[in-house]
Amino acid sequence: MRSSRDACLPLLAEVFREHGYDGASLSVMSAATGLTNGSLYHFFPGGKDEMLGAVLESIGTWFESSVFVPLRSVPAGDRAAAEQALQEMARSVSDYFRSGKRVCLGGVISLSFHNDRFATAVSQYFTSWIDALAHTLTAYGSADPTGQARMIVATVQGAIVLARAFDDPEVFDSALALAIPGAVK
Repeated sequence: MRSSRDACLPLLAEVFREHGYDGASLSVMSAATGLTNGSLYHFFPGGKDEMLGAVLESIGTWFESSVFVPLRSVPAGDRAAAEQALQEMARSVSDYFRSGKRVCLGGVISLSFHNDRFATAVSQYFTSWIDALAHTLTAYGSADPTGQARMIVATVQGAIVLARAFDDPEVFDSALALAIPGAVK
């Protein structure tokens, strides 16, 4: 039994990843969290929309502190610091997505029929990632930092799909190593 709203969020995130928005029924969420439907509504009076919104906010907060801030903190023109930040991003992203075994909830939601309700949060997540990455790629010396940042984020998303399709985390880690400058496999 999870006794706080925040303690429920990682469990609810996995339910939404595994079942999507439509398949994430209250009974599935209740089983995953150990909470009754009444307790879930106590923590999230807005129901499933509020639950998913809180989950997306929690994911955004993790990425902000663990990925985006380190990328944005690279000093201009410091190629060594940029390479180190890119390597750390590759490790953090690989750990977070469990080498492609965990789907990106932003990707799941953007492909669903409910994208309109959460489009701003999902768009903001990807925009923040691309902007932070472009900052670091500028310091690294990229000729097209925004284009390269988009390609890296697209590679991460595609690598998640392929790693899951092939049930092979090596697909994910290899794609990151090829796409991210200075990343080591």
